[in-house]
Amino acid sequence: MTSSSFRCPSSSTRRGRRDNARGGARKGGDGLRPSDLVNRRLCAQRISATAFTRPADVVAWLGAVQAQDFLGALWAVGLRLTDAREREVERALADRSVVRTWPLRGTLHLVAAADVRWIVELLAPRVVAAAAGRFRALGLDDETMARARRAVVRRLQSGGPVTRRSLYDALERAGVASSGQRGIHVLWRLAHEGVLCFGPREGKQQTFVLLDAWLPPSTRLRRDEALAELARRYFTSHGPATLADFAWWSGLKAADARLAVHLAGERLEQERIGESVHWWGGAGDRPSRTGSRAYLLPAFDEFVVGYADRAAIVDRAGMRRVNTGGGILNPTIVAGGRVVGTWKRRITRAGVVFSPAPFVALREPESRAVATAMKRYARFLELEARANASPARG
Repeated sequence: MTSSSFRCPSSSTRRGRRDNARGGARKGGDGLRPSDLVNRRLCAQRISATAFTRPADVVAWLGAVQAQDFLGALWAVGLRLTDAREREVERALADRSVVRTWPLRGTLHLVAAADVRWIVELLAPRVVAAAAGRFRALGLDDETMARARRAVVRRLQSGGPVTRRSLYDALERAGVASSGQRGIHVLWRLAHEGVLCFGPREGKQQTFVLLDAWLPPSTRLRRDEALAELARRYFTSHGPATLADFAWWSGLKAADARLAVHLAGERLEQERIGESVHWWGGAGDRPSRTGSRAYLLPAFDEFVVGYADRAAIVDRAGMRRVNTGGGILNPTIVAGGRVVGTWKRRITRAGVVFSPAPFVALREPESRAVATAMKRYARFLELEARANASPARG
């Protein structure tokens, strides 16, 4: 099965398509259960089943993969591949098929190389405008930014990839102080302007490159084309989801999110689930039930962070343990389609040591499924799996 032919819709796709043809969303009352919604999302996101073998295909399918936690982002891609190793996913950044930059909501993501320019051009202006007050407070006015831009471009043109520290030194030599978060804000702004992006790691150090020198030319989309494509990517890979979910994920204004769905037209399906209209894309076989299957998701995984409303997968008490404040989302354990705990890892000479923290006691089948998920992640790291606590909690 090829990734292009793999489809994963709901059991009600045919009915939804008929109602779409009549010009409206299918009405509620079909008895759709919360488990049906999460099953469809797990399948659409290529977590419960996948045919992808290349990291770039996973990233392109999802549109963008949140990546401020770099190692977590590598696993977010890896768990959606038929079989992968961490070094193979990171190699995609070195071979320039995947790029790390700030394309959505001012937050770091992985994006397929062919998509970087049109996504940044579509979404960056609103993010930069919203950050204007912060730049004024940091003393990064237009004149200072122009000086910083020249200094950074000169340094990157002299040979790259270049570490952050080296770029900060170039700023200092140009008379632009990099302290007090000024340096990272300069790089953030230049990424939003399409000047630079991250390069491959140099040891454990992140590097930067000039975007146009790093990537070949790519197709530029008109604004209406970009809106339609972004909506298609999101709802195909994250659906069923609401307009509010899409607006949250993309950072678009609500009006632009509605326009994007309108422009996507017949490429999307819709139906009413509960009180809200949900959209999705694609057609094919019914997704399999999650049963007692379990997954170890990284921090900020799209299955959790890709929706404004996360009630379908975790209750409020559980969400407080996932989101402990400060903008940090912990790695999660998903079993039966719901978040049932968090987890940590520690690398030792003996292998990768897992510390699972379930919210409630897990049944024996779930405990076995969590253990299997640990082994899968350890295989991704090419290490042995060790547990310093049982996944079941009494």
